[in-house]
Amino acid sequence: MNDIGKKITDALQYRFACKKYDKNKQVSDADFHTILEAARLSPSSFGYEPWRFLVIERQDVKDALYPIAWGARNSLEGASHLVVILARKAVDMNYASPYITHIMKDIQQFPDDIGAARRKGFENFQKNDFKLLESDRAMFDWACKQTYIALADMLMTAALLGVDACPIEGFDREKVEAMLAEKGVLDREHFGVSVMVSFGYRSGDHRPKTRQQQDDVVQWIR
Repeated sequence: MNDIGKKITDALQYRFACKKYDKNKQVSDADFHTILEAARLSPSSFGYEPWRFLVIERQDVKDALYPIAWGARNSLEGASHLVVILARKAVDMNYASPYITHIMKDIQQFPDDIGAARRKGFENFQKNDFKLLESDRAMFDWACKQTYIALADMLMTAALLGVDACPIEGFDREKVEAMLAEKGVLDREHFGVSVMVSFGYRSGDHRPKTRQQQDDVVQWIR
């Protein structure tokens, strides 16, 4: 194993879902910016970036989140940063939506002819390959899958920086979305909550990492 490989595996061994943070330690602005950049630069299907990252700093939002997000309570009591990752809904992710047009034209900067061909391919993907147009929920769940790519990149980047993290699914999605909408930070027509993640520094020891062996989870097709 070369030096880069060892650095990666060491970071993966170091990483765990941190359940108790040292509230007296804060992630530096530079390190947290790097973690957010990892999210921004993450890959997504067709490059359509179906996400938004809410960095929760307002105390009133944290207070309202506490009783409806049981999995986030330890993080709210000591983590340096809490991020709520949003996924775009069908109104934005449909192949014919203004959002997809914006990404292709303004971000990816494809000429009209190439954009039209890509849209046609995306339409076929949604209609036939993954059948995403059968329900708004199918489209939203597909968008949520993309956010987990960004989540994984954030977790890996944090580990490489020596920052602890905890991915969080322990929350009442309906109540969290209603609260965020009431607080004026979530447009429920376009976004829903996918997952949360906290960052900070561990307090005390934790259980050793447990995983199956590689031979138990990898099957070579030769």
